[in-house]
Amino acid sequence: MNYGSLYEAIGGAATVRKMVEGFYPKVLQHPLLGPLFPEDIMPVMDKQYMFLTQFFGGPSLYSNAYGHPMMRGRHLPFPITPARAEAWLDCMRRSLDETELSEELKAFVLERLSGPAHHFVNTEE
Repeated sequence: MNYGSLYEAIGGAATVRKMVEGFYPKVLQHPLLGPLFPEDIMPVMDKQYMFLTQFFGGPSLYSNAYGHPMMRGRHLPFPITPARAEAWLDCMRRSLDETELSEELKAFVLERLSGPAHHFVNTEE
């Protein structure tokens, strides 16, 4: 890839927004993940959009609004198991399948998200 950032490579804001909008309906329907999320999912979606924009190398939307991400700490109140990390990645994989990205870019995005997803694991059960 010959892009300045992953954010640019995937198509910027429009693609990140599409990923987030495709992701959360899958999360809410998932038996392991849905119960962890509030009924009003819009604030969560907005935060994820801002975070992923920044995480992929775009503008620092999340930090500008909320300070340093400290994502592991922000997820500590929730029981994140290895199975939930995998379920989260599967929902993201299915959301990415709804984008126009090449298979190579989809795989790279998932690989990039895999580390943090597993880093947030804080309980085995």
